[in-house]
Amino acid sequence: MARLAAALDGLGVAAGDRVGVLALNSDRYHEYLFAVPWAGAVLNPVNVRWSPQEIAFSLRDSDTRVLLVDDTFAGLVPALRADTPRLRTVIHCGDGPTPEGTLSYEDLVAGHEPVADARRGPEDLAGIFYTGGTTGRSKGVMLSHANLVASALGSAASGVFLGPGGRLLHVAPMFHLADLAAWSARCLLGGTHVILPSFTPAGMLAAVETERVTEVLLVPTMIQMLVDDPAAGDADLSSLRRVIYGASPISEAVLDRASRVLPNCEFTQAYGMTELSPVATLLSPQDHRDAVRRRSAGRAAPHSDVRIVDPEDVEVPLGEVGEIVVRGGHVMMGYWERPEETAQALRNGWMHTGDGGRMDADGYVHVVDRIKDMIISGGENVYSVEVENALAKHPGVASCAVIGVPDEEWGERVHAVVVLAAGAQVEPEELRAHVRAQIAGYKTPRSVEFVDALPMSGAGKILKRELRARHRAPEPAR
Repeated sequence: MARLAAALDGLGVAAGDRVGVLALNSDRYHEYLFAVPWAGAVLNPVNVRWSPQEIAFSLRDSDTRVLLVDDTFAGLVPALRADTPRLRTVIHCGDGPTPEGTLSYEDLVAGHEPVADARRGPEDLAGIFYTGGTTGRSKGVMLSHANLVASALGSAASGVFLGPGGRLLHVAPMFHLADLAAWSARCLLGGTHVILPSFTPAGMLAAVETERVTEVLLVPTMIQMLVDDPAAGDADLSSLRRVIYGASPISEAVLDRASRVLPNCEFTQAYGMTELSPVATLLSPQDHRDAVRRRSAGRAAPHSDVRIVDPEDVEVPLGEVGEIVVRGGHVMMGYWERPEETAQALRNGWMHTGDGGRMDADGYVHVVDRIKDMIISGGENVYSVEVENALAKHPGVASCAVIGVPDEEWGERVHAVVVLAAGAQVEPEELRAHVRAQIAGYKTPRSVEFVDALPMSGAGKILKRELRARHRAPEPAR
């Protein structure tokens, strides 16, 4: 760590300069997360699921001059150099031969003596973390050292996030704030990091067995893939004690299946976003045993204040739907070089999440939908998450997404996009009847579309903007 920081110094990296990493999870990623702040520089973990054009945009936008790449992404270097003229140095952090035009990670570390920690201050910029772009162009979220520590300390202090001395498995991508939250808390509390390059059900099952993993952070799509894997029932998962999940909603059906496959595990849900470093609320294992509370996102974490407000930022009565807003030491510094969007998001001292939700009398936050994803059909508000939960309870549904599509009669109609479970044969009307039996008729999908897979972001979120684009009316000829 201190040797890598020295190498960065030797390459001309100055205080505040951005250093990127484009790599799968590894021990070198772990070292990068420590070494860049040690050198006084700024982290820029790159989304490994982006296209080369999107990666180049983030490097240009943040003016990243030094980039670490592993074997998986070394082939992109020529194109990235061509699209990012100010990228001056590429460090190869893989195990294969060092590609031409790049520097060897291990040679750099071996060739430098350790340097002292630059000791950046709490309010200094720690990293620029790009949003997944699920609703539009990706933005660089500026998080300070104080932001990251506040979220990690508050989450750890809750007593329901991670415990002291555990063995944490990293299978969620380390570029994402969800995994970074767990990484930070485990570093603060002490313990062991077990790192896999990426998630596969087989890889996770083997790692839990051989490394006696005690805790893991997963996104709901990973949980679904794990519990659907036939090998999960035969694996020795007795060491696993806690599953933390978040980043996107989880259906009750998937959660029920996960509880059966992992009967010795406690589940903790973390709700938040990149702009909140990332944790805002936590749903404890005890709350998961309550039929009503388990459908919520939990209560404010110790470091977080949460309110529900109307469009004029007036707090709404308990039980009414409004926008979820958050304040605390974990709220971002702002969006990189986007002052207008920063001012819009951080109005009146609160981070406006863009999520619609309500709060009950006990302070539990119920997320109903992204405000942009809310469907208005025939003058009625329909929250896609509610419809998706109803659909997911059908045994023939593997995964689903609900969107609003243009409709001449209703303005928007509720449209379901469904991936069927292996071997399942289900007709649209059967799914519609299944949903109608659980929720109001006007919320029932008026149309159903079957697909082989849903478009996903690098963080495992369904890209509803891509689904909506398929149904957008073509632009009139000019």
